[in-house]
Amino acid sequence: MAADASASTLPTRFKRPTFIGGLGGIFVILLVVLLVKEATVSPSQFAQTTLIGVTNGAVYALIALGYTLVYGILELINFAHGDVFMLAGMFTITFGTHFFGLHHGQGPVTVLIVFATLVLTMLTCGSINAAIEFVAYRPLRGAPRLAPLITAIGVSFIIQDVGLAWKGPNYVTAPDVFPHSNVFSVGGVNYQWNHLIVVILTVPVLLALLWLVQRTRQGKAMRATSQDKDAAAIMGINVNRTISFTFLIAGALAGAAGTLYSLWATTVRFDQGFQLGLIAFTAAVLGGIGNLPGAVLGAVTIGLIQSWNEGLPWHMPGSDWTQSIVFSILIMILVFRPEGLLGEKTPEGG
Repeated sequence: MAADASASTLPTRFKRPTFIGGLGGIFVILLVVLLVKEATVSPSQFAQTTLIGVTNGAVYALIALGYTLVYGILELINFAHGDVFMLAGMFTITFGTHFFGLHHGQGPVTVLIVFATLVLTMLTCGSINAAIEFVAYRPLRGAPRLAPLITAIGVSFIIQDVGLAWKGPNYVTAPDVFPHSNVFSVGGVNYQWNHLIVVILTVPVLLALLWLVQRTRQGKAMRATSQDKDAAAIMGINVNRTISFTFLIAGALAGAAGTLYSLWATTVRFDQGFQLGLIAFTAAVLGGIGNLPGAVLGAVTIGLIQSWNEGLPWHMPGSDWTQSIVFSILIMILVFRPEGLLGEKTPEGG
């Protein structure tokens, strides 16, 4: 009987590949072959674009983690998150230049000013995001899912209008304070400090978030609330406070991303958060929305794809094509593997 039971489970363990799944596998194989060819023909250019892609992915990861935190606890796609990131860039420029007098050529004091600006921006954006949850999302906690989704889109447009009224329709310029000297230069591959600084500042934030969620009492409350809010409340967890704390952390991540992006790219505009926010959301879906390591993996993957398309000889011209490729990946993931790269399938209903 045990043998029969074991045999009966084999078809569920080794499913016959579907036609759509086979097409997806062929596409991935062709993409890998193409990348290997590019790496062989022009190794230095491939390495250079790959390093740039890792830097882009580090910024996307900070934004994507905010999406995945909120979705993991409320199953809400907070479309306003990207616009909080945009506000963070504007806060960085305001705090850095008007409060602390940040400018190029300040020497070692630049590090202290950038750190103070980073902390202040994270606190400000975290508070804004928690206020958004309290005002716009909490009253709709028991409403159908479409209601908070539409509200999130409305909040996104409101924040865009705030940025437009505050800084105007043109790009706002941040001081170029990150050094541009080479960290190393090997075989025609140059990696500059302004790229490495973004990665160096991103990694501790990601590790601290993983520690918070997996090792702390508040993190356990967040995980319990995401699994069953009613059961968490019965066990003595303050669900409202836990959700507000999650939005606070997500907003702080957007603040960190906005600070790094504005000081690295040196320009911010009122509508930039919507575009970059959608790219980061795609990264979260690619990795498995609700999964923190998956969000990082998806963000780095999207950053690499974007960099390879724009930096390698076979690329399609124009940034619009890059956006088309990124969102085509979103569609393919939703078709071929809706749970993402590291996500797990969850049953629908009981």
